[in-house]
This record gives sequence, C-alpha cells and structure tokens, in this order.
Amino acid sequence: MTHIDSLTAAPPTGVSRRKRRKDLVAVNLGNALEWFDWNIYAIFAPFFAAQFFRSDDPLSSLLSTLAVFAVGFLMRPVGGWLFGRLADEKGRRFSLTLAILLASAGSLMIAVAPTFDSIGVFAGVILLVARLVQGLSHGGETGSAFTYLAEIAPSHRRGMWASTPWLGVAAGTMLATGMGVLLTAILDDAQMAEWGWRVPFAVAAVLGLYALYIRRTMTESEVHTAAVTDAAHETGASAPKTQPLGEVMRELAREWKPLLQIIGLTISGVVAFYTWFIFAPGYAAQQFGMDATASLVAGLLGQAVFLVAIPFMGMFSDRIGRRPVLMIFAAGFALLAFPMEWLLGPSPLMLWVTMAMGSLLLAANCAPLGAVFAELVPTRQRATLIGIGYATSGAIFGGTAPYLNTWFSSLGLHELFVGYMVLLCVISVLVIWRMPETAGRAFR
Repeated sequence: MTHIDSLTAAPPTGVSRRKRRKDLVAVNLGNALEWFDWNIYAIFAPFFAAQFFRSDDPLSSLLSTLAVFAVGFLMRPVGGWLFGRLADEKGRRFSLTLAILLASAGSLMIAVAPTFDSIGVFAGVILLVARLVQGLSHGGETGSAFTYLAEIAPSHRRGMWASTPWLGVAAGTMLATGMGVLLTAILDDAQMAEWGWRVPFAVAAVLGLYALYIRRTMTESEVHTAAVTDAAHETGASAPKTQPLGEVMRELAREWKPLLQIIGLTISGVVAFYTWFIFAPGYAAQQFGMDATASLVAGLLGQAVFLVAIPFMGMFSDRIGRRPVLMIFAAGFALLAFPMEWLLGPSPLMLWVTMAMGSLLLAANCAPLGAVFAELVPTRQRATLIGIGYATSGAIFGGTAPYLNTWFSSLGLHELFVGYMVLLCVISVLVIWRMPETAGRAFR
C-alpha cells in the first residue's frame, strides 16, 4: 500500500459526509453559473460586436469586442488578490458568495446595456465596465473554489474533489454553447444581432440569484477556521484579527517559489483552454465558413469529452500522483498541437475530433491543479496565492489568446500562434519535471 492509499478516507470532523457533499455541489453549481456568465461573452461576441463598436470593417468590430474580453482579464489578478484575502481573512464561503453576486451583476449590465446607436461610444464604455466587474469576480472565484474543496475533501480523494470545479467550468461552458446552438437555430442573423444576444446575459443574471442562495447555505472550511484560530492564539489575541498589509506581503514573498510553480503549471493550460475549448467553434465558422449552428454543436460535443474525463483524471492523480497526470497534457499537447491544427477544416466532424483530443488533454492538465495548488502553499495564505497565481496567468496568457489567434490568422500567421502554445507547454513540462510530487502531502 502506498502513502497515498494509506491516507484516511474520513471527511473533516464536525460536519457530516452528506453535508460536505452538499457543499461540494453548492460550490460547483455556482461555479458553473459563473463560467456561463463568463463564456457567453466570447460565444456571442460575433453577434453583438457591431452593436457596441461601429466600424465598416466587421473584423475590426470583432477585434474591438475581443479586446474588451481580454481587458476583463486584467481585473482577474486584482480579483485573485482581493477575494483571496477575503477568503483567507473572512472565510471561503464569504468570498465565494460575493464572487457570484458580482458576476451576475456584470451579466445584468450587459443584458440591458444601450447600443452605439443609442448613446454612441458610451455603449462600449458600459460594456467595458461590465466586463471589468465580471473579471474581478472571476479572478476570485477560482482560487476560493479550489481552496475550499481541497480543504473539505477526504485526504485520499483530494485530487478528485478538487477537480470538480472543472465540472462546473465544463457545464457552464456547455450551457453557454448550448444557448448559442438554440438561439442561432430559432433566430435569424438579423434577430440575433438586434436582440437575441441579450437573452443569455439576462438568463445568467437570473440564475445568479439561485447560485447566491445555495452558496449562503455552505459550511465554512474547518481547515481555514483552525488555521485562523491557531494564528490568533500564537499572537495572544482573544479572537482572530486582520493581518496588517505589510505582514501579509512579507508572508506572500516567502512563498515565491510555489507561486512561480502555480504560474508555470497554468500558462499552457489557459491558452489551450481558450483556444480549443472556447474559441475553436467560432474560429472554424469564421476561418473555414462552417455553418454557425453546426460548429457550435460540434463544439458542444467536444466539450462533453472534457466533462466526462475530468473526474477520472482527478482520481488518477490520487492513485498515481499529480505529476504524471499533469505531464500527459504538457508533453502531449506540445506534440499534438500542430497535428490538431492540420486536421481542422470545414468539416464539423473534424472540429469535434480535434476538440475531443484537446479536451481529453486539457482534462489531464485541469483536474490535478486544485489539489496541487492547495498542497504547494500554506493554509493561511492559500486562497490569496492560488488566486493571484492562477488569475495572473489567466489574464496575461488566457485573456489574450482569442485576440492573438484572430489577429495572427488575419495576417496569415496562424502557425506562429500554434508555436506560441507549444512553447508554453514546454515551459510547463520543465516545471512539472522539477517540482516535487504533492499527492499525499499534509497541509501546512
């Protein structure tokens, strides 16, 4: 029996197994709705681009809209810091509840936003503000969700439990894609451009109210509560208190190595995710003339592979370790990135095949990340470090991926973008090769 297998299967004390499972569902339902909020922007951008940015060139309008998509990512490191500190100081539940509230508010702003014809350039300003609000929320969601689920999980199943936010990612993204399939099937292009694009944002705002309710019923992480209480006792305080900013910064600076490891593990996955999981159906329709509905259906089926593969990859990381599973993606994608691009063309079947390949590899990257991140960093700064590291990588690399892909393709240099993805995968390979195995490691 290995050290991984010998760990106790019992959940944290004081809370029933049934309640823990309900908390797991609450986190992931909210996570799914937040990713639905986030991704309907990218999916419906071609339909509403001209409503906010007036230009005689459709590509220019689309690039302007995707630039706002990228700018929204700039708030993610800020959200990672802000919500990470809230999670580490006030609790994981508080941070997760506030995050879903802001995400829904951003969707509501877009749903009711006036267009360029109504208020001119201020329409784009409103779109930008809404996206910044969503970026702030989204930056805090991932770090807090990874942290919470890793802390409430049975030790020997930490990899599987901490992988479940990606089920929310897949479900939310598939719901967004499915909404695109439904609306483009029943509405013509003129209706979609006039008002149809508002529907998913309105739906997201309404569903956010339900997510807000279920997250308020969650139980706080006992690992976090114990760490905060121990810190208070060490300082002789009668109750936990907020750390001074200078002290927080010094503690975070001491954890520079795991922070860089988090970034190195993330950069390749976020670019591959936004390229193959989010952007590919729209790219196929624009670049190869594929029917919009057919491309979205193929994309939806490709995303389903990710949904199925995630829990298995999480379980594998508990059994064989985090590093081998992470290496499947980093090395595999480095080798297959160009062949996958060569297979892509006007056929919806080949779009599904390539997206399915990409989704399977992405599952090997995404599933172990939550557990690895939590095992690399200390409890007292866990949500902050994970939030900063993951959100920064997402902002710099993931947020710019659709824009760079579109721009390079318009210049006839798409292969350069693929080479960029391969380079990031090679960097992740080196990080995985040098990092220690963390499966079975006790929290510090």
